[in-house]
Amino acid sequence: MKRNQFIRGLGITALTTPALIRNFSAEPEPQMDKAIVQEFVRVAHSDITKVKEMLAEYPNLLNAAHDWKYGDFETGLGAATHVGDKELASYFVDQGAQTDIFTACLFGHLDMLKSILAVFPKSLYAKGPHGFTLLHHAIKGEEEALPVKEYLESLGMKETKIPLY
Repeated sequence: MKRNQFIRGLGITALTTPALIRNFSAEPEPQMDKAIVQEFVRVAHSDITKVKEMLAEYPNLLNAAHDWKYGDFETGLGAATHVGDKELASYFVDQGAQTDIFTACLFGHLDMLKSILAVFPKSLYAKGPHGFTLLHHAIKGEEEALPVKEYLESLGMKETKIPLY
């Protein structure tokens, strides 16, 4: 690279750097109101009408998680899943909520569960919201998730709620 090309390159960088600095030093977007997130997760345990109303007003609630303390994070989908509300859980999934291994167990997706466990075997012991296990979610899935329940039991899983605190 010739000296003139290098200096011209520095000039372009010098002209664009203040804009970059402004972008990085701008005030960050404010966090969602924690009370709204908590209320959303609370109603996501049972109230599809209220969930739809809140998502219409605050679309970013879809994947928002409330921290109940001690690392007990819960999303709306996590709430619907651990109580076994398949209609509400399906609604979340249809809206594009981030699904996980617990959702797979609720809906009886044995192939998905086996695939995840093949790559991440310790996920067998994963704890969902409030310490609920994969087996708990499969039990909540009832008949549809019976093969998942039986598979987890064949691996030695027992239905226990592991308190997080």
